[in-house]
Amino acid sequence: MSRDIAGSAETIFALLANPSMHPYIDGTGMAQSADDNSNITKVGDVFVMHMTHWNLGDYGMENHVVEFVPHERIVWQPLRHTYQHSEFPSGENMSTTRYWGWELEPLGPELTRVTEFYDASHLFEGLREFVKDGEFWRKGMVESLENLEKLVTTVASSEGTSKGAAPIREVTKTRNYFQEVQAEA
Repeated sequence: MSRDIAGSAETIFALLANPSMHPYIDGTGMAQSADDNSNITKVGDVFVMHMTHWNLGDYGMENHVVEFVPHERIVWQPLRHTYQHSEFPSGENMSTTRYWGWELEPLGPELTRVTEFYDASHLFEGLREFVKDGEFWRKGMVESLENLEKLVTTVASSEGTSKGAAPIREVTKTRNYFQEVQAEA
């Protein structure tokens, strides 16, 4: 899923490489907060996001950075960290390898094509079918790109006053993304 955003690749990448910004970007409402404010700087970095899930409740997701090209590409592999409930609803103990990532293509000094992607090709069959080979996340990705654009605009308009101003939008705490997607199907 791609969107052309009025902002430099450097500015956009700085937001994506800061896990504390992910709850403001996330279009599913699942990301709640980051463990700390450390920026991602290289392959091998690990960041923990506190999440909420419509069935599993609150959990922490440990994310391992597998690709990192400054101002161009960032990809991480989410791994289960902690859940309120110890098992996935199906009780599956099979691989849940998947990748989330962002790719940036400068179209000019202040215009960047931003692509968010989800690779479900390594998931076990039942989970891959549930997320429809990643299509399940399409609505969330569209909203993530919209949120990122709003955040870039907020950062750009605050540069003359206070650098790094907090985003205006509150983090969504009660959204049930699954119900929304099912209702639209």
